[in-house]
Amino acid sequence: MLSVNIFTFVVQKTYRILTLIKSISGIRGTIGGAAGDGLTPLDIVKFTSAYGAWAVKQTGIKKIVVGRDARISGTMVNNLVVGTLQGLGIDVVDVGLSTTPTVEIAVPLEKAAGGIILTASHNPKQWNALKLLNSDGEFINDADGKKVLEIAEASDFTYADVDHLGKVKADDTYMQKHIDQILALPLVDVDAITKADFKIVIDCVNSTGGIFVPALLKALGVKTIHELYCEPDGKFPHNPEPLPENLIALSQEVVKKKADLGIAVDPDVDRLCFVNEDGSMFGEEYTLVAVADYVLKHTKGNTVSNLSSTRALRDVTEKAGGVYNAAAVGEVNVVNKMKESNAVIGGEGNGGVIYPEIHYGRDALAGIALFLTHLAKWGKSVSSLRSSYPAYFISKNKITLTPEMDIDALLLKVEEKYQKQPHSTIDGLKIEFDKEWVHLRRSNTEPIIRIYSEGNSETVANNLANKIIADIKEILNLH
Repeated sequence: MLSVNIFTFVVQKTYRILTLIKSISGIRGTIGGAAGDGLTPLDIVKFTSAYGAWAVKQTGIKKIVVGRDARISGTMVNNLVVGTLQGLGIDVVDVGLSTTPTVEIAVPLEKAAGGIILTASHNPKQWNALKLLNSDGEFINDADGKKVLEIAEASDFTYADVDHLGKVKADDTYMQKHIDQILALPLVDVDAITKADFKIVIDCVNSTGGIFVPALLKALGVKTIHELYCEPDGKFPHNPEPLPENLIALSQEVVKKKADLGIAVDPDVDRLCFVNEDGSMFGEEYTLVAVADYVLKHTKGNTVSNLSSTRALRDVTEKAGGVYNAAAVGEVNVVNKMKESNAVIGGEGNGGVIYPEIHYGRDALAGIALFLTHLAKWGKSVSSLRSSYPAYFISKNKITLTPEMDIDALLLKVEEKYQKQPHSTIDGLKIEFDKEWVHLRRSNTEPIIRIYSEGNSETVANNLANKIIADIKEILNLH
């Protein structure tokens, strides 16, 4: 469950929404506008060139895998990216309409230097992005991301002459290869899923999930699949982020079709959430909890999620005899902590499941297979499975400050006030109060502190957030 509130202290100027965001894991922005403002053809060529030069220098391999979601701008961006890589003398394996986890799997299978996924994930249709992978098919880390940005700003790359241009190979076999890897997982039980005879409604937001999710479900033995928004034309019928307020049609369809559950994925199929048989939400925070519960029942080990994810994963992990660890927000940080702690399952509370048995990346398709196996063996309704887990409520708030405010100093003062409480500073400030917690993170682009709090009820979570907000007001002498 989730509550979202906005508390604004001071707003002295209007901030426009950034349309080109350069981060360590990739480049994202809105299509159109002036170079350096939106994600224009010039920007696409510039950052593709930098990444290609970096990847070849890192590995000595002149091969990159490229795949995309079904966004309207996808073909245009794909043509620019592929052509630029060819211009660098790099061979391209173009897997076409695909998913983020599928491209992640393809990179090591192709023995490529890396991969580029053309998707803006859950952002609206006017956005697109270049997500950058290393040779292991994992998101590049902080140091590598900064190096790519440096190469881009310095234009430190050289294009190949006409006799050494890269070649392009189109390869549409990776959907089946991905599905085959999922079916081969020991914890995926196709017979159990087939016997359960699930009736499922899916919402794939008119992106590549509309191709991949039905194919996976059929391979798992699901006979009754009601498809909602499965035409991969990039015309998103609603906000593509799989949150409750965006899944009203799916909820209604589950009830109308008397289905056992609903499944929703985002445009690049790395986030996953479920709808109960009565139309209520399973809760995206509990996607990872449920899958981890199943994995831990069969594999003794540890788990990881980010600092802003529900405590329910820790409860389930400790009940199974494992150790839970928290990572800084961001998939690469979760993956690094998983490797460090030998975690058998991990991910993020946004519906991102990372199962190392298949690969180190959020994978909604693997998550679907594991969840359906779990549900089939559970033998009861989805809502009863949800009610078997600890009930927590997350409240999300934000504080807007003035641009000149020293946010780091402010967080340090909050930390000093609660120094006797268990707390973490690996990503902003997280403070624990028994089974309740609050997490404060500064924005990288605006003078904003985001406040996430969790308790066993909406009231408790909101009260905790309000208490921290009051503390900040007191520190700032605002009354």
